[in-house]
Amino acid sequence: MKTILSGITPSGRPHIGNYFGAIRQHITMIGEGDAFYFIANYHALTSLNDRDRLDEYSVGIAADYLALGMDPEKCTFFLQSDVPQVTELAWILGALTPVSLMEKAVAYKDKVAQGLPANIGLFTYPVLQAADILIYHSDVVPVGADQKQNLEICRDLAGRFNHVFKGEYLKLPEPFIVESVATVPGIDGRKMSKSYNNTILIFDEGKELKKKVMSIVTDSRQLEEPKDPGTCNVFALIKLFATPVKQAEIAAQYRAGGYGYGHAKKELLALIQDYFAEARDRRRKLENDRNYIMDVLREGGRKARLRAETVMAPVREAAGILRNH
Repeated sequence: MKTILSGITPSGRPHIGNYFGAIRQHITMIGEGDAFYFIANYHALTSLNDRDRLDEYSVGIAADYLALGMDPEKCTFFLQSDVPQVTELAWILGALTPVSLMEKAVAYKDKVAQGLPANIGLFTYPVLQAADILIYHSDVVPVGADQKQNLEICRDLAGRFNHVFKGEYLKLPEPFIVESVATVPGIDGRKMSKSYNNTILIFDEGKELKKKVMSIVTDSRQLEEPKDPGTCNVFALIKLFATPVKQAEIAAQYRAGGYGYGHAKKELLALIQDYFAEARDRRRKLENDRNYIMDVLREGGRKARLRAETVMAPVREAAGILRNH
């Protein structure tokens, strides 16, 4: 059975762009192999230095995934920090990594350009990411196109280790580029992103959800005028939630005229509420059950450590790392 691995950085509450871009695919792929999903709290430290917020975000993202359908009985769901072999392998890989390879990393340059501090953790992010992947002998790593280079770096480092120590110690994962949905627009029309402060959160509800939906930017066409659904931010979001039949019905109303953006926003509001209704109910129950969430992560960490050690033991031996216990 192939091993599937993906990580989720706890950087805040997830929005609907996160859901359609990654979360939905993560949950769908659980049945396609031996799935390992981890909360990347070490990675979060590259941009978040607040103990309480990191704790809140880590437990929160676990609750979000569980509410949205992550089944801990069918996958290994855990905290990155519960597997010490990850940072152990990252150090060994780092000792084999040319600085020039890290200097070519596009993701690092992009993040610095966005205003993140240029710290060593951010610079060597691909090395820790490689350790995350390699420590479980991962076969498939679902990533977006923006992470393709980091996966290539991972394969490079695994091959380098195997070459230097003359053995097949680390498995080279196969790239699996997730074909994401079309860009999910935020309420201001730009790509939905926490950095733009234009998001609709998955678990927004009530007045907060309504306020955000009703503030989505549209053009100035009047109620009676025909409208082009293909250029409308509201309709782009409707397409994510509505059935093909419903999409066609609403698109026809757009083109016919007499259908205002207020009508479309109300339709979108109802679709979002219906789509996430069950998940919201589960999330509210999990809000008051931290013990259950931690038990799930603890058991996932135990299973992940067992797998990681089967990979790490021969790596230590090959590298000459002695353990006097």
